[in-house]
Amino acid sequence: MVPILQRRSLSLGGGQGFAQITRQDSNCSLPGSSGCLGLSYNISKKQPSLFWNCQPPTTTLANLYTKLQAARSQCHVDVAFWGGLIPGNTAELKPMMKAGVPGFKCFLIDSGVEEFPSVGAQDVHSAMRELQGTDCVLLFHAEEDVDAEKSGGGGGGGGGEPSQYSTFLASRPDVMEVEAIRTVSELCLQYKVRCHIVHLSTAQALPIIREARQKGAPLTVETTHHYLSLAAQHVPPGGTQYKCCPPIRSKCNQDQLWRALQEGDIDLVISDHSPCTADLKHLESGDFLQAWGGISSLQLVLPLFWTSARRRGFSLHDVVRFMCKNPAKLSGLAAQKGALCPGQDADLVIWDPEKEFEVKESMIQHKNKLTPYLGFRLHGEVFATVVHGNLVYLNGEFSPVPQGNLLLVK
Repeated sequence: MVPILQRRSLSLGGGQGFAQITRQDSNCSLPGSSGCLGLSYNISKKQPSLFWNCQPPTTTLANLYTKLQAARSQCHVDVAFWGGLIPGNTAELKPMMKAGVPGFKCFLIDSGVEEFPSVGAQDVHSAMRELQGTDCVLLFHAEEDVDAEKSGGGGGGGGGEPSQYSTFLASRPDVMEVEAIRTVSELCLQYKVRCHIVHLSTAQALPIIREARQKGAPLTVETTHHYLSLAAQHVPPGGTQYKCCPPIRSKCNQDQLWRALQEGDIDLVISDHSPCTADLKHLESGDFLQAWGGISSLQLVLPLFWTSARRRGFSLHDVVRFMCKNPAKLSGLAAQKGALCPGQDADLVIWDPEKEFEVKESMIQHKNKLTPYLGFRLHGEVFATVVHGNLVYLNGEFSPVPQGNLLLVK
């Protein structure tokens, strides 16, 4: 038995409101997950945000209460909500924090969502002054626009064929992450407010992270299963199901991310689950520049990580650290989640780490089935999920009554 706490499920529903998709998203997290945290947003460019995203965004206290009301008695797993930092909402941060959000997510680059705009330097300085002296954490989508000289001509696709993955990859060069992480590291050192880099893609930023930590920055970092399992060389022409932001990079880069996990430079591994309807992936044209940026993997995270990790010498204790203990600590839930200890929630996953299976569309639980992992052979089949002592999933069947709780961090 392995306790699993899946840190974040991004609540994106392909044209549905938040209340409509709550049950669907909590269902898909059940095979291998006993809890999730959510913040609605869309990294896809130029999509009509009111239609394609769960509303409202968690950027005000009133919006948080709206989501809590909609989710009550609808969730099959335990759920909490990250807050959002956007320009002009600094005064909302402490009220949301006191109401129970564990921290605030922001973008340093256009999010693609009108009501969740990116923040500038002044916004971040203001937020950090507001949060100084608290245990709150700021989470950063760490990419920022860079000039042509820094990007080496990247940052716009370079006029290449849009159905070639190399064209998209050139539009999001490593330096966009490197410069953003340099900015976050400097701010973290200046204010000593907890900061967290979400979904690190490039290994080139690791020296900056190491140096900031050595100087005393309270900085943590995560990477995702797609950066650890997929490589740019294997993305087929027109394979837009592989598109995400930041992008999947080279096999060499992937190997460096695994080494960073071994050496303690990366703290946790998460799903960054971001489903969408098939039409948003522009499968017919295979246009990477127009396609939705996001990968669906929430129910597969345990076997995805274990399949690669076991070959690299990682143990089940490492799985628990990266996917349970450290996510719970980041989220302010370590007193009740992330470990099997007296007094903590009895959240368990019952699985066979040696069982091999093929990922088929018929087994996918989230509504929109498209994922780059179809056809993959993985090790570690989940048979059952227990949430605070209650059996909520068994061999493909879900509990008829939602038994998840809404988690508020105090």
